[in-house]
Amino acid sequence: LMAWPRSQATVTYNLDASQSKFMAHANRSGLLWFKGHSHHLAASEFTGQVQLTPDTITPASLHLVVKAASLHETGADFTEQQKQIINKELKDIVFHPDQYPDITFQSTNVTAKNSGAGRYDVRIDGDLTLNGVTKRITIPAVVTLQGDNLRAAGGFSIDRDDFKVKATSAFHGMVRVDNNVKFEFDIVGRR
Repeated sequence: LMAWPRSQATVTYNLDASQSKFMAHANRSGLLWFKGHSHHLAASEFTGQVQLTPDTITPASLHLVVKAASLHETGADFTEQQKQIINKELKDIVFHPDQYPDITFQSTNVTAKNSGAGRYDVRIDGDLTLNGVTKRITIPAVVTLQGDNLRAAGGFSIDRDDFKVKATSAFHGMVRVDNNVKFEFDIVGRR
């Protein structure tokens, strides 16, 4: 195997899901007994890869795949029984994981500014695919490099109408989702 010159070679970091989190937050706009509570959904299954260039970060890319079926309610306001109902409605009405198993993000452009001590302010442009709909979004993130570890933390919001995400009207109409859904991630990768 040839050894590639390291000067401009990108380094690949694979996401460690056990050390990472991916969350979706929807503000309270609910009905019935979920009224007055915001939803805080966590994904338990996701994979990803970050490629970046040492010292400059860019050129860089991010690929993230979240298993829609793994998003589950973590809000402290709900009992276990309520969480089970919410999780069922998330599958049946909101995310349809049987039809659209993956929520994916693929970067198309990354810009980075060194803010010192291995920290970089990064803007990631890319395509988010949710419920079979793909839209271009921009994600601001902070990337920290330490030894063989990478940490990237950031967030973005979507208007769920853009992605045909329903606020549940079927079944009990109990789980209502605000029009604006905020996603946040704090991911750890290892090279």
